[in-house]
Amino acid sequence: MRRSGIQALILLTALLLFVLFVGMSIVYGYTDTTWKMAYQALTNGNDSTEHLVIQTVRLPRALIAAAVGASLAIAGVLMQTLTKNPLASPGIFGVNAGAGFMVVIAVTLFNVSNLQSFTWLSFFGAGLAAVAVYVIGSAGREGLTPMKLTLAGAAITALFSSFTQGFLVLNEAALEQVLFWLAGSVQGRSLDILSGVIPYLLIGWILALIIGNKLNVLAMGEDVAKGLGLKTGLIKLVSLIIVVLLAGGSVAVAGPIGFVGIVVPHIARKIIGVDHRWLLPFAGLTGSILLLAADIGARYIIMPQEVPVGVMTAAMGAPFFIYIARRGF
Repeated sequence: MRRSGIQALILLTALLLFVLFVGMSIVYGYTDTTWKMAYQALTNGNDSTEHLVIQTVRLPRALIAAAVGASLAIAGVLMQTLTKNPLASPGIFGVNAGAGFMVVIAVTLFNVSNLQSFTWLSFFGAGLAAVAVYVIGSAGREGLTPMKLTLAGAAITALFSSFTQGFLVLNEAALEQVLFWLAGSVQGRSLDILSGVIPYLLIGWILALIIGNKLNVLAMGEDVAKGLGLKTGLIKLVSLIIVVLLAGGSVAVAGPIGFVGIVVPHIARKIIGVDHRWLLPFAGLTGSILLLAADIGARYIIMPQEVPVGVMTAAMGAPFFIYIARRGF
């Protein structure tokens, strides 16, 4: 009971920090606004420049960053639990690269600009990459190992990234259109973009919370889980579907943003523990906070211009990735 009380307090603190960072994302930026202006714009807005910026630029940006950050973090938790690999994440295992490649194919070859098409293509690319990594990582006499999964993920990421660059070289107009998106960005997105993807993200979040207790059993080892009557194949399939929904939906909205899915699960486990019933919602909130903080920082690095948030997350996450890699599996 005492442990649960502490975890509930930690989760509540994360929720309050999440609300604070959403507010900061709405208030701070190149256009000078205040907390009072933000409150007025959201409750009784007018046609002033500040209110329009808050309503049409800052609010959608904050909500998209929060949704994408939560989705990537939860996907990272699931992947690390399933593979028992501390380096597992949508970015490292090629899921983001696969989703991004399919979107680039649609833009360069078929001139697709419809968000709904982007979404389904992202899902397909994410699923294709996930299956490819699993099949390659499972090949051989030793079967599936963390090291083989990491190498397979690196190979698939390099493959899809090379294909992406190749198609963009052949179509310079498409390069200009998707270059900023490929770096990972929540700038210039509208609520219409988020509304087209949020149903799939919600399904992924809810399913992740539903299977949280079963993931605790699976984390004890597959043999133990089977002995306790857990249908491990079904749980893995559901988890794969969740990862595809969350990673694919995130890429469709904001492009391939890396390192959130690898950094946040480790931070969350250190703070709240390994019980997935608490870990998943806490990781989601922490992922949102991290991406919101990165996006706020991206506005001030080279103001009045902005750095893509994917560059910020890479700068924040790369040292942590090196630390995890050096510590070993």
